[in-house]
Amino acid sequence: MAIAIVLPQFHPFRQNDEWWGKGFTEWRNVAKAKPLYEGHYQPRLPGELGFYDLRLPEARAAQAELAREHGIGGFCYYHYWFTGERLMERPIEEIRASGEPDFPYCLAWANENWTRAWNGKDREMLIEQRYSDEDDEAHIRTLLPHFRDPRYIRIDGKPLFIVYKVDHLPDPQRTLATWRRIAREEGVGELTLAQFEWSGTGSGADPRKVGLDLSIEFAPDWRRLGGKHFTGWKSRLAMKLGFLPKAYGEHNFFDYDRMVDGVLAKPVPDYPFLRCVSPGFDNSARRSSGGATILMNSTPQRYRRWLEAALAWTRKHQPPKRQVVFINAWNEWAEGNHLEPDAVNGRTLLEATREALKHKD
Repeated sequence: MAIAIVLPQFHPFRQNDEWWGKGFTEWRNVAKAKPLYEGHYQPRLPGELGFYDLRLPEARAAQAELAREHGIGGFCYYHYWFTGERLMERPIEEIRASGEPDFPYCLAWANENWTRAWNGKDREMLIEQRYSDEDDEAHIRTLLPHFRDPRYIRIDGKPLFIVYKVDHLPDPQRTLATWRRIAREEGVGELTLAQFEWSGTGSGADPRKVGLDLSIEFAPDWRRLGGKHFTGWKSRLAMKLGFLPKAYGEHNFFDYDRMVDGVLAKPVPDYPFLRCVSPGFDNSARRSSGGATILMNSTPQRYRRWLEAALAWTRKHQPPKRQVVFINAWNEWAEGNHLEPDAVNGRTLLEATREALKHKD
């Protein structure tokens, strides 16, 4: 089963109106992006789904249908909770309440502070995570209706809930134990609790030691990028003389294949572990003035190779109830990281996904 990670941001909501201006969504950043050098693919504009609004049931249904057509088994929606305040909750709550689309889903708590840093500007705090026992209880109770939904994704027969940064929790064991207790008391039963394992979370540590059931690799893996391009003296001289674009020195460039090879060379963990792949990365739509990270040379063929390798690894190393691979992402348009069709390449990444899922060793 392949699960694609979904950003539910593409609709106006109150907090974004206050912080970025009335009607803001990331489509604004996507549409105004410009190429940084000759041959740089920007702007990345949506294809057949258009500049959709996730408040519309038709938009959500079109996403699910497109995913289903190409073999994707479910969506993992980011979930935003800040001490009782929820952001971007409308699409997923309408999915739950309406029963549509009839497509499997799960939730991942993106438990980071929000600052203005994502757009390359200052680090003004917009909304902060504050943790407490009372908040742990309130939080899990808002999630119980999702866990009861027949569409909700289960691993090992139990509802899957993912925490983006478990190391941000002051006392992970206490929080996770609270969640499990309340789920049992309220008749949901046992949970499968997971973390995204990525640079900065103590990657490689057995997640069961803090009360989790498994780790899910997060891609791209910034620890496996290999050397940054265009940093040597020859490159700097070529930029100074005008033989290379100045953008090469203002942003961070890495090679897609080198990163994939580094990821696939990682030792097999001795704890429950799910793999994740990514079709590419380029967040210059958010950081055009400098400091963007760009994975060069990503193609549908190279992405397919990575997905096939991740699926083969899963068949070899995971039991039947954990035959799951994550794909990051379905629609991170401002990060150049999406399976959804774009105006230039159409469905090529979705077609690569379908072919990889059909492939057997």
